[in-house]
Amino acid sequence: KELLEVADKNGFAVPAFNVYNMESVMGVLKAAEEAKAPIIIQVYPRLMKEETGYFLSPIILAAAEKASVPVCFHLDHGPSELETTRSIRYGATGIMLDGSTLPFEENIALTKKVVDTCAYLDVQVEGELGHVGTTKDDEMDEFTTPEDAKRFVEETGVACLAVAVGTAHGKYSKPPKLDIERIEAIRKATNNTALVLHGGSGVPDEEIKKAVKAGIRKMNFATDICYAFLDCCFDELKKPDRAIAIDSFMKKPIEAVKEFCISRIKLVGAENKA
Repeated sequence: KELLEVADKNGFAVPAFNVYNMESVMGVLKAAEEAKAPIIIQVYPRLMKEETGYFLSPIILAAAEKASVPVCFHLDHGPSELETTRSIRYGATGIMLDGSTLPFEENIALTKKVVDTCAYLDVQVEGELGHVGTTKDDEMDEFTTPEDAKRFVEETGVACLAVAVGTAHGKYSKPPKLDIERIEAIRKATNNTALVLHGGSGVPDEEIKKAVKAGIRKMNFATDICYAFLDCCFDELKKPDRAIAIDSFMKKPIEAVKEFCISRIKLVGAENKA
């Protein structure tokens, strides 16, 4: 919440980067340090449900402790109390409870329950209203309405709200067009609550700039981090003189993640805002 308040005051979005291993954490942190930007490092719920989260969390915490820029450790798309509770236990400083596939009243009830629980530890919660699906879905769910968003924010007490305004998770077959007027209307209806845009990978730069200007204060990037990392790995594997030692081999993929993250930091206006 502290990061989002700074972003709102200065009119930029905090970039939120999903990480999957030590090398992606290193790439994200190097980008934040070089660009002097506040960042959110976040983890998918399946990693917290599996043993990966147990090993990955200390790496994220160590990176945050070492950083000279503000870093938040966030759970992304937590579907239940299992993932949210385990994430807090592992040291997360922010939680997302994603009840967007539930009926409206049930989404409010579950989100509020998690908000109340997290409040005991001074951990803020991101909610989601209007399901942000995947690029593989046959059609998009209905977009978030300002009226529903107003009630959701008031009754749950979330610190920020992920909204459905035209994006999806995954690789787009064609660039999406965002409903910028809807973002502005939701901001106004929710008394300028910090809004979150999921599915930021592949959204045209100009659309992202418009969204930030309209009130998006947290911008998520995940798929493109995977592509930056893996594409570099695949390229390196084709080279006959590639490094064999894993730590040496990983230096270029780490750099690829760093360069991608720097480009997104600059795009959302977070450069030199730490």
